[in-house]
Amino acid sequence: MKMENQASKIKPAQRLASVSEYYFSKKLKEVAQMNAQGKDVISLGIGSPDMPPSEQTVQTLCEAARNPDGHGYMPYAGIPELRRAFAGWYKKWYGVELNPDTEIQPLIGSKEGILHVTLAFVNPGEQVLVPNPGYPTYTSLSKILGAEVVNYNLKEENGWMPDFDELEKMDMSRVKLMWTNYPNMPTGANATPQLYEKLVDFARRKDIVIVNDNPYSFILNEHPVSILSVPGAKDCCIEFNSMSKNHNMPGWRIGMLASNADFVQWILKVKSNIDSGMFRAMQLAAAVALEAEKEWYDGNNANYRNRRRLAGEIMNALGCTYNENQTGMFLWGKIPESCTDVEELTERVLHEARVFITPGFIFGSNGKRFIRISLCCKEDKLAEALERIRKIKE
Repeated sequence: MKMENQASKIKPAQRLASVSEYYFSKKLKEVAQMNAQGKDVISLGIGSPDMPPSEQTVQTLCEAARNPDGHGYMPYAGIPELRRAFAGWYKKWYGVELNPDTEIQPLIGSKEGILHVTLAFVNPGEQVLVPNPGYPTYTSLSKILGAEVVNYNLKEENGWMPDFDELEKMDMSRVKLMWTNYPNMPTGANATPQLYEKLVDFARRKDIVIVNDNPYSFILNEHPVSILSVPGAKDCCIEFNSMSKNHNMPGWRIGMLASNADFVQWILKVKSNIDSGMFRAMQLAAAVALEAEKEWYDGNNANYRNRRRLAGEIMNALGCTYNENQTGMFLWGKIPESCTDVEELTERVLHEARVFITPGFIFGSNGKRFIRISLCCKEDKLAEALERIRKIKE
C-alpha cells in the first residue's frame, strides 16, 4: 500500500502547463476570503448583470418547468422555437436574414462556442489571431487545444481597431481563425459597418475565418450592428451572440452562433459529441426574452448610464482618463503617468479601499496601463466605492 506521504507519480496533462487558472477564478476567491473576514469588498470586477430578465421571461420559465413532459434530453441543435426566435431577433435588430434550421446553433454560452469552433476548424500547430487586449479565453482555450496564438494589436491611438497595414504584413499561411469582439471588451470601442466590411474582405483574401464575438451590442449602444450584415460575410464569418449580457441572463448559460450551413454543421458535429441540449423550459423562456421591445433595452440602459457616470467619477478620483463614447457594460480607463504599475494601483484599491477593480494587463500587454470598471453594480454600491477611494486618495 502506498504511504500517504509518498510522492504521487500521477501528473496532469502537459496542456495544462500552457495555461493558468482564470484570473477571475483566482481573484474572486481572494475577495471571498476578505469578505469572510468581514471586510465587505465592493466588486467592480466581473461583468455579471445584476438586473433581472423580463418578467415574461421568468413567467415562461416557471410555467414551462411545470410541464412533466419537458424534462427529457433536448435536441443537440436546440429546439425550433429558440432557433426561430434568434432568427427573428437578427432580422429585427440587425437586418440579417438567417435560416433558423441550418444557420443558427444555440450554445451554452460563448466559452463553449470558443471551444467548439476551435475544435472544428483548427488543427494542433495551426495558428489563430487573437486581439491584444482581448478576452483571455480566446488565448487560453486555443493553447489548451494545441493551437499557436498570434496576437494582433489593438491600440488606443487607432481607436482600438485592428491595424490592417500591420495585418497585411503578417504571414497568414498557417492562420485558420481570427477572433474579433465588437462592441469591444475591455476597451468599449464600437464597430462600424466599414470595419466589418474590411474584416470580411481580409478574410476572403487570406482564406481565414473571422469569428466575431458580439454579446454587448444592446448595452449603451444606439446602433447594434452585426458582421453578418456585410454581403457575403456568412461565407467566411461566424458570429457569437449571448443572452447573458443583453438580456440579464448570465447564469442561464444560453448563447448562439450564426454562419453558413456548412460551418454550423461542422460545429454541431463537435458539439453533439461533447454536450447535450439545454433544458427545454430555459430555451422557451429565452425565446420570449428575445421578443423584448426597445423600451425594455432602454430601461436597462438608463440604469447603465447612471452607473457609468459614477464609474467615471471613480476614474477621475484615481487620476485615470477615459473615452466617454464607450459602449458595453464596462468603463476602460488609462492610469496616470505618476502610477508605475497598474497592479500596484488595483491592489492598493483592493486592500485599502476594499474595492475590486480589474487591472488591464490580464487582457494583454496593450492593457498594462489601463483599468476596467464593471457597471454590474447597484448605484448605491458604486457611490460607496467612490467615497472609499476618495478617502485613500486624500
